[in-house]
Amino acid sequence: MTDPAAARPLTHSEILQVLSGLLISMFVSNVSGTVVGNALPVITAKLSSTQGEYTWVVTSTLLALTASTPIWGKLADLFDKKKLLLIGIGVFMVGSAAAGAAATTAQLIAFRAIQGAGVGAMMALTQAILGSVIPPLQRGRYMAYTGATIAVATVVGPLVGGFIVDQPWLGWRWCFWSAVPLAGLAMAVLAWKLRVPRYRTGAVTIDWLGAALVTAAVSDLLVWISFVDRNFAYVSWESAAMVGSTVLLIGLFVLVESKATDPIIPLILLRERNTVLAIAASIAVGIGMYGASVFLGQYYQVARGYSPTAAGLMMVPMMFGVMLASIFVGRWVSRVGLWKPFVLVGAVILAVGFGAMASLTLTTPLWLIAVYGAVGGIGMGMTMQNLVLAVQNSVPVQDVGAASATVTFFRSLGGTVGIQVLGSVFAASVGRAASARLAALGIHGDAAAAGGRSQTMDLSALPGPVANAVRGAYGDSIGGVFLVTGVVALVSVAAVALMRSTRLRDSMTMLPDEPAGPAGRPSGSGGTT
Repeated sequence: MTDPAAARPLTHSEILQVLSGLLISMFVSNVSGTVVGNALPVITAKLSSTQGEYTWVVTSTLLALTASTPIWGKLADLFDKKKLLLIGIGVFMVGSAAAGAAATTAQLIAFRAIQGAGVGAMMALTQAILGSVIPPLQRGRYMAYTGATIAVATVVGPLVGGFIVDQPWLGWRWCFWSAVPLAGLAMAVLAWKLRVPRYRTGAVTIDWLGAALVTAAVSDLLVWISFVDRNFAYVSWESAAMVGSTVLLIGLFVLVESKATDPIIPLILLRERNTVLAIAASIAVGIGMYGASVFLGQYYQVARGYSPTAAGLMMVPMMFGVMLASIFVGRWVSRVGLWKPFVLVGAVILAVGFGAMASLTLTTPLWLIAVYGAVGGIGMGMTMQNLVLAVQNSVPVQDVGAASATVTFFRSLGGTVGIQVLGSVFAASVGRAASARLAALGIHGDAAAAGGRSQTMDLSALPGPVANAVRGAYGDSIGGVFLVTGVVALVSVAAVALMRSTRLRDSMTMLPDEPAGPAGRPSGSGGTT
């Protein structure tokens, strides 16, 4: 059922009112990630963290975000989206305040997980609300605003984070505390302005078992990736137990979802070709997006010796590319009514940009890194939002929350797993390169062990020659990270190329003559071309 407000389309001014609070919410959630990413080398040094703990400070947030996204998305199809979004912002504020008060790395990781659960709500519900009030044909135009907001937040975040940790009178804790008043502003605007029609009423059920299983499966996978090859071998009883339990949990999850009345991830969505291929492409985009933001900032600060503020400025070309592509491509998609040509070109550009960054070394000119980053950013801006749009266009409006959350879930999962994998590869490469550099200097014994195996993020604690060798090792190893992301980006090219090109619907409802999806359900594709 729908409420009377859903019967008529919103005017442009009404849509802008809805967007006002949503954009603030998106800005806050994205700044919360990027503000910390650039400040992490300083934060982890202050807390005496290791390289493994460095990645977990990021991964804990992404894990909570990933696991909670499908839950929030499904709740969005069942309950009041506005109330859910306000609850999510509240969770984010609690997590941010607690993270700023953390006394140890373990506490920071735990509180960042709470923060991530709130970010999951803000991301999933923003997409769901947009999909509930704007027809797909017009949605590209307004997604240009959301893409630009993400890009601006990603540019502002590193600059603000760098400025905060560079100021003795502020300190790193304000990287988290500064998000609280901004989130409060978003909550106030949304409570005042946001009006969202409800498309489903009556009795509802929540698939709590499915939610628990998907959370456990993702957590188990990430714990294995984090410890394998460091605490135990790939071929060991520990690996067999953890990988086996992950496969078992995934199997149980699929079984539960096939029988649930309102599954967290409706399996019917995964029988639609475009949805499955969009998920594959989104995973690749997520790995590139999160990997670049985490490890490029670390390269600038640790290998090249720049301050957090300067490192933030060096990330601007990439994010400027994201912003420009999001604004202009979103408008072109709405004007043409087709999404595939733009997404395919964007996927190719993304692969080219990250492939070029595989050539990075300690001495690569900064202007060349900026060019490579801008190219990769353009590719991200062309693909990220339009992959969600392609899926939203293929499902009924009452399922748009679950569909949007499913794509966001797998993109975040790709980023989460990607950061752990890239972090493990990077840490091992840095260790080998540092040991080789130290051996060339004739440094052996405890000093070599400190540089080659400790993986400390506080280079000031190391002897001068050892610190220089570690810096060089970081510079030598960064190219391997982007080689992996470049290869993975080729997966997104193949996935998008295989997607069925569809025209964007100009109404919220399915047309009677639209192609039927799986199980006879309307696919809402709006016709193929």
